[in-house]
Amino acid sequence: MTRYAIGDLQGCHAEFVELLERLAFDPRRDTLWVAGDLVNRGPGSLACLREVMALGDAAKVILGNHDLHLLAVARGGARLNRKDTLDDILAAADRERLLDWLQARALLVREAGQAPTVMTHAGLLPQWTLDKAAGLAAEVEACLASERSGAFLERMYGNAPACWHDDLEGIDRLRVIVNVLTRMRFIDADGCLDFAAKEGLDSAPAGFAPWFRYPRGDRVRLLFGHWAALEGRVPGSRVNAEALDTGCVWGGSLTALNLDSGERTHVQSHRLTTDS
Repeated sequence: MTRYAIGDLQGCHAEFVELLERLAFDPRRDTLWVAGDLVNRGPGSLACLREVMALGDAAKVILGNHDLHLLAVARGGARLNRKDTLDDILAAADRERLLDWLQARALLVREAGQAPTVMTHAGLLPQWTLDKAAGLAAEVEACLASERSGAFLERMYGNAPACWHDDLEGIDRLRVIVNVLTRMRFIDADGCLDFAAKEGLDSAPAGFAPWFRYPRGDRVRLLFGHWAALEGRVPGSRVNAEALDTGCVWGGSLTALNLDSGERTHVQSHRLTTDS
């Protein structure tokens, strides 16, 4: 059995299929950790969603910010953005079955061990222990599984509060959890998030640094996507972190990390030729 982790698909279905073929991936034997953002921006969002869903228990899938955006549009009254490529999903005959499956995904998955492997879409706040992070993620997952999910999706968006506090309640509490796990890039020493800077490390605002440059008190191995500008690298990291998003939808590549050997397999984006 081989365990692979893969970054943001974002509708890059042709590259996803090519990557699975290159890996000789067999769902009867192998496991694929998928770091969220299955959909949006690329041309094959519907096909990606169906492809990953068809892997069944062979895929460990978490929600990314684009996946939550799809749910917010479909079930929370949010509007599509100009650059969204979600129309095929919203018009699909199997739309509700796909959305039900997506809404039931976790925000954090982990595998126990002396140095546990953990995957979230954006990373892990250094102020949170692993157990605390898992518990907070479960709060959002429970809300998404409840009758309150529509109201939550309607009010999920927002940059405030920007800082985590244990006494947060209601939508403020859930929003910060979602923002940390699916949108975080730069934070300050208190764990407050900046939402404006989205490019490379040199775009950090004064007083802020990448979340992985703050030390942790454990030996967790952290897998994350979300940050294409890193190009799969975490320079200056003070934690055991693996960046998985290598910007396939932006003309980069789609990358699979062998979790046992550390080997990375890349498939170049097809958009270099189709979009030129």
